Amino acid sequence: MPLLRHALLASSRLTRPLNPVGILAARMSTDPTKYKFNHTMLRVKDPQASLKFYNFLGMSLVHTLKNPDLKFDLYFLAYDGAQSVSKKNHWTDREGVLGLTHNHGTEKNVNGNTDPSRGFGHVCVSVDNIQAACSRLADAGYRFQENLTDGRMKHIACALDPDGYRVEIMPFNPIDETQDVAETSVETYRMNRTTIRVKDIEKSLAFYEDIMGMTLVRTRENPDEKFNLYFLRYGRVPSYSEMTATPGQNPNIDEEGLLELTYNYDTELDPVQVPRWERRAAGACARWDRLGVKWKKRLTDEKMRNSAFILDPDNYCIEIVQNETLKKHADQ
Repeated sequence: MPLLRHALLASSRLTRPLNPVGILAARMSTDPTKYKFNHTMLRVKDPQASLKFYNFLGMSLVHTLKNPDLKFDLYFLAYDGAQSVSKKNHWTDREGVLGLTHNHGTEKNVNGNTDPSRGFGHVCVSVDNIQAACSRLADAGYRFQENLTDGRMKHIACALDPDGYRVEIMPFNPIDETQDVAETSVETYRMNRTTIRVKDIEKSLAFYEDIMGMTLVRTRENPDEKFNLYFLRYGRVPSYSEMTATPGQNPNIDEEGLLELTYNYDTELDPVQVPRWERRAAGACARWDRLGVKWKKRLTDEKMRNSAFILDPDNYCIEIVQNETLKKHADQ
């Protein structure tokens, strides 16, 4: 019985051992293998400017939720073309969704990307021909924090959206093979991952693996530059090529729904002012209750009874909602 075997294995990363009976009971109430890292939520000041930017990157508006009484509006974007990973799926049955929230009256709040409020990292879009993709963005007047020719890493770029959130651009193909290619197709793009900065990597890995049910698929340690990267996702067990990939390889570049944890050495005491960052996953809140998570909002709290919020070790918000496609199948 794989679930029982897994439940009885105590993680070496946990700061306190979980009760094996509690783990088993929690897993029986829901199936973490069906969870999805659905979306990352960014707070924006001008929704129309943000929608225009992400539309230009090839994303489509797949759902809108306006709440005038509560003074906020939500916009959900995803790659939805013929070559997309989750084309035409219900918005809760996808990975790689980008949520934009416009909270009325918060236009002057910081976005968490610059000192002294540095905490949230960035989102990453993978593209076919990176030189052509970057030229297309620049020609349209969009800004870059880092061009392909800047810094040590010549195979990535970092664009800025209208609110100054960083959008990392990474290539599917080796850059020496695409330097003379003038065209790029947004139909092939992926919302590959979200990166957050964490203080205690052991606590964060324990939380996302043992509590949230994600799988660590790849690690990149950079002792010379004093930072490590950890890539997690839901779904299949990582392949041998993923686990043994060299720093110059990225076997997950064509995927969506990855979470990257960045641990910068000696930053444990740095303040982290957390912006509104959310992840939606299908599942039962009872499981997390049994595992002793820290709640920001339970399903029964306040006016919105269709979502709950958990806090991770760095106090990033994780929003939990029902995968409507799975619910529909279960009700039939």
